[in-house]
Amino acid sequence: MADSFACEAEYLKMSLWAKSQLLQGDALRQVQAVYGEHFPIEVRHCLAPWIESKIMSDVDPDNPQHEQYAASVVGSLIQELESKAQVLNTEEFFLTKIKLQGAAEMFRQRYNQNPLALLRIIRHCLGTELKLVQQAENMSLGMNCNPSALLPDASGEILQQLEILRQRTQDTSEDLRRMEQEQEAFALEYHELTKIQANLTHLQNQAPSQQRNDFEKQLRIKKDMSEHKLNVKVLAELLQMRMALAEKHKETLMLIENLQARVLDDELIRWKREQQLAGNGVPFHSNLDSIQEWCEGLAEIIWLNRQQIKEAERLRNKFPIMQANNTDHVPALNTQITQLLSSLVTSTFIIERQPPQVMKTNTRFTAMVRLLVGGKLNVHMTPPQVTVSIISEQQANTLLKNDKMAKGEASGEILNNTGTMEYQKASRQLSVSFRNMQLRKIKRAEKKGTESVMDEKFSLLFQSKFSVGGGELVFQVWTLSLPVVVIVHGNQEPHAWATVTWDNAFTEPGRTPFVVPEKVPWGHVAETLSTKFRSATGRALTENNQRFLASKAFRNPNLQMSLVGPEAGNLMLTWSQFCKEPLPERNFTFWEWFYALMKLTREHLRAPWMDNTIVGFIGRKQTEDLLKQCLRGTFMLRFSDSELGGVTIAWVGDNSSEVFMLQPFTSKDFAIRTLADRVSDLKHLIYLYPDVPKDQAFGKYYTPFTESQTPTNGYVKPLLVTHVPGWSSGGGNLESGSYPPTPQGFYNPQSPEASMGRDTPSVHSATSETVNSRQVDGRSTYIIL
Repeated sequence: MADSFACEAEYLKMSLWAKSQLLQGDALRQVQAVYGEHFPIEVRHCLAPWIESKIMSDVDPDNPQHEQYAASVVGSLIQELESKAQVLNTEEFFLTKIKLQGAAEMFRQRYNQNPLALLRIIRHCLGTELKLVQQAENMSLGMNCNPSALLPDASGEILQQLEILRQRTQDTSEDLRRMEQEQEAFALEYHELTKIQANLTHLQNQAPSQQRNDFEKQLRIKKDMSEHKLNVKVLAELLQMRMALAEKHKETLMLIENLQARVLDDELIRWKREQQLAGNGVPFHSNLDSIQEWCEGLAEIIWLNRQQIKEAERLRNKFPIMQANNTDHVPALNTQITQLLSSLVTSTFIIERQPPQVMKTNTRFTAMVRLLVGGKLNVHMTPPQVTVSIISEQQANTLLKNDKMAKGEASGEILNNTGTMEYQKASRQLSVSFRNMQLRKIKRAEKKGTESVMDEKFSLLFQSKFSVGGGELVFQVWTLSLPVVVIVHGNQEPHAWATVTWDNAFTEPGRTPFVVPEKVPWGHVAETLSTKFRSATGRALTENNQRFLASKAFRNPNLQMSLVGPEAGNLMLTWSQFCKEPLPERNFTFWEWFYALMKLTREHLRAPWMDNTIVGFIGRKQTEDLLKQCLRGTFMLRFSDSELGGVTIAWVGDNSSEVFMLQPFTSKDFAIRTLADRVSDLKHLIYLYPDVPKDQAFGKYYTPFTESQTPTNGYVKPLLVTHVPGWSSGGGNLESGSYPPTPQGFYNPQSPEASMGRDTPSVHSATSETVNSRQVDGRSTYIIL
């Protein structure tokens, strides 16, 4: 019993690699299969302790912020490999030494620009080992690592399947070589048979004799034996080898087709969808380099299998023997493998950097196109040219149906619309970057009903033509950009962005270009608005913000209080409510109001917004109710309901039952004086809601000012100060004559939002300049006190 406990304790101390080597049967074969060219098993064996100590750390291969650490780990791995190879000087380790040196060089070339990809591969290998070991033990390992973090991921599984396909391709290559040798041997024996037959024919032309009869008899026996041997070779060897090879190729092509569907239809489509969502501000962690690695692996395997199938077809034509009732699969296999290659090539012609989705005429823009398998198929040996044109939604539909465009058909004129693809050896990327394109003209479709030019969607069409295999196969490839809205003036931008935002967020898979749903659940809209606001301003919308926006979008002020629970997110918001129909008693739409506030916050209020000093999205009544419970001078910053891109200050007067609203500030006001400085100017504002001293909240944003500024050009720079006429500089009482230079009468108890039925007074602010006169350099100059 003591011995068994000792063995168990010793086992628990073993490394993961040591335990993996104790696996048996299929489990051990799975461990062997997960390693290959992408990460040789010799590297795992020779550096087992180092790998487990470094790669089982907290680094996350899917987090771009860990890329610097990943680069240092990969660099250390290469150094460890080179150091290990140097000490392997004995003859028995010669092959291992070469393998380690080759792996170090391969890691340096392949993963130097993408170290996270190598860490992802290694963690997949370790995850597979860990899973198999745990299954064998049927108990948890006493390791200080999180097993769930090491479970096989999509990247590792794809690499493992590629390695399996490489091994199958290598096996069928050996089968093809043996079949060719057998066919050559058959040809030699068949040649011997024809010589025997020729000798028999020659004997029959000679005069009969006993010697001739004996020789003829020997030849006939030899002929019968040779024919029997050849028949056996044909039926038992050659035909069986052909059928077995065809069956293996058939299975390989099925595996290739399944894996290619996963890479192209799942991973690449997911990348494209995430690229589109990034247009709405969703963080985009691109794994395009990994996808290229998978596609290059597929391209290499497909090309090798295609060459094998063509060689098998050549051997078959060279020696056309067939067994009755047997179908020749080689022609069908040749067609299938060529279709797989064609699909891979055409699907991997992608737009890596999209053109702007709101495109203004006569304005420069950029885009980048990349062919993921270009380097592997040596397309760069004859660099292809790419042309760009702009097409309408209807033309995009026609293109998808017919797979071609009428020559010269386009919806506009683009300058600098041609470029030649270039191959970057270090990154193995074949791409072209268009840096100076410009849309000169646009041809629009006829509008119906309430449609506007900002509703109309176009797309940029990128086209190219190239050959592979020395001109054996010619490919015509094309790809469409994300939908583009063309504008000619800046005031069209808000509605154009509404069209783009709705399309990016609510596109459905496999849609007809560029169809989008007419209405969507509010929960999806709220998530989209929050994402866009966070991307533009640095902070997302709170649940309270989103509830307020819902009441605004649905034109129902009571909705804000009742909008709770999951059913709230299922309310359907229409496209018209979103950006077509004006808000009640306003001349702008919900989207125009939201977009103007997002723009204002991004350009002038980003830091205070991120610090939560601006409440922003809150109704007038709720603001009053909250402030009435606070001390005199408590104030709150909220976005205006009545003015596009306006922010107002609401504060409590001496009588806590009365709340005042300052006339909204806009971007024009903040271009003159910042929000923080204006808050500082207004001395009756004391506490930021609920009870934060305003200098504590805004002090770090105040503009530094010293009274003794030395003039540099003969003039003293003035300082503009914001004040509220009728309010004293130090208290909260209404007084007349507080600012003599400023005309009185600005105090206006009539709210600009009186239509909402509130009687809260709105107060205008003014900019005061109090001046003295003095002589500077013999000239009369005015300065602010």
